[in-house]
Amino acid sequence: METTRAAVLHAAGDVRIEQVPLRPPGPGDALVAIDAVGVCGSDMHYFADGRNGQNVLRSPTVLGHEASGVITAAGADVDLAVGTRVAIEPAVGCGHCPTCRSGRYHLCPTGTCFGSPPTHGTLAQHLVVSRRALHPLPAAIGTELGSLIEPLAVAVWAVQRADVRAGHRVLVTGSGPIGILVMQVALACGAAEVVVTDVNDARLAVARSLGATATINTAERAPELTGVHRLLECSGHPAALWQGIRTLGPAARATVVGQAAPSVDGLPLAFLQRYEIDLVTAFRYAHAFPTAIALVERGVVDIDAVLTGRFPLDRTAEALRAPVLDPSHLKVVIRP
Repeated sequence: METTRAAVLHAAGDVRIEQVPLRPPGPGDALVAIDAVGVCGSDMHYFADGRNGQNVLRSPTVLGHEASGVITAAGADVDLAVGTRVAIEPAVGCGHCPTCRSGRYHLCPTGTCFGSPPTHGTLAQHLVVSRRALHPLPAAIGTELGSLIEPLAVAVWAVQRADVRAGHRVLVTGSGPIGILVMQVALACGAAEVVVTDVNDARLAVARSLGATATINTAERAPELTGVHRLLECSGHPAALWQGIRTLGPAARATVVGQAAPSVDGLPLAFLQRYEIDLVTAFRYAHAFPTAIALVERGVVDIDAVLTGRFPLDRTAEALRAPVLDPSHLKVVIRP
């Protein structure tokens, strides 16, 4: 197979379904028939604005990085059989540099990520994938739901970076898909209390249904909390971070999970210093897919609850607009 049908973004608002070349597979690669691809906020930014943060679309690029599928052919060095259902990890680093060899391959200076221009992504019917990026799915996880392992891995890594421990009081700002998954992972770690904030009542209702101790619509009132041990900011809004920091007690930790602006003003540095509050960040994940898969397999995290829409490949543009046009959407998937 030399080409595949894919969703190619040519410019903001201009996504086309085209035949694109597949890279030649090597002995450590597998050909995967893509079953489902989740729509991420980064895909929506590229589609709406032609950029995501500091990364700009400069040439036509296949979108998508949250994917699952079935192996249809495997290289000589691949230990997975044809027919194996897999979740695909989109960024595994070069594997050779000091950063990768230290275990922090997600920070690889030369690493690429599926769907991050100019690297073609997963919104295609077939994809050649390195064995290092393939994670077999157990029988308890359907192939479509396997596409949600990637955002769950984001949540797993965020909670690890936040160092959530048993008995902690946790505040999660933002109840989008990542915030809701972060909430569930924090509870799985033994958090005694997890409060979720947002401005969308429908999303807050989902958070409550999945175990949030309390929810607060911050468009109506500020969170009147004190003594919080861990803040996980998942909304991407600086005001939510500053507001959340003020709820933290001494020796607490705030973790930036949502897409951060290039620079922000208003950091309460003196407050952080006075109470030795740690401010840390989370970027993608490392070694988080196995944990994410295990949490779903054991029934500890419900990823099905965040899946709210399905679209075929031919309706990719509609899928990329859906969460904006209908804010009740959480995670939309495209089925190539």
